[in-house]
Amino acid sequence: MVGIFYLSAVVAVLSTVLMLTRQHVVHALLYLIVSLLAVALVFFSLGAPFAAALEVIIYAGAIMVLFVFVVMMLNLGPGSGDPAGELRGFSQWIGPLLLAAVLLLELLYAVREMAVAPTGQGVIGPKAVGIALYGPYLLGVEMISFLLLAGLVGAYHLGRRGGGEE
Repeated sequence: MVGIFYLSAVVAVLSTVLMLTRQHVVHALLYLIVSLLAVALVFFSLGAPFAAALEVIIYAGAIMVLFVFVVMMLNLGPGSGDPAGELRGFSQWIGPLLLAAVLLLELLYAVREMAVAPTGQGVIGPKAVGIALYGPYLLGVEMISFLLLAGLVGAYHLGRRGGGEE
């Protein structure tokens, strides 16, 4: 499982760097989805399948679909113009497909290894995660909530019509 952890971490970092360097928004979203799936596999390799499932369902599923819809609806500029046309060529899909294939092979190997010979580490359930987050890490959780609130207020301020004057 250590090899799966490191390979997933490399895929996550590589896809995140590729996401940051893409000029087209839709291409960046594809790499971001692969990065989130790699982080989910990191959680799975650490013995937290609940966190991995939440990562896939909430972030890679729901939030990324929302991002894709917003990008397609807004059509903000040359980086996001004609999102369907940007993905017509197969060459645009090669990078995300290769990274996703590596993740799929890792997941299949991890599931097969867990079925054959379970490791010494135990599975961390949702109750243990909740107790840890709201026990010794309560201050960190509260700081993150304030950071998210500041991001929400900043996004509202930047997104207002009229350039900020009212």
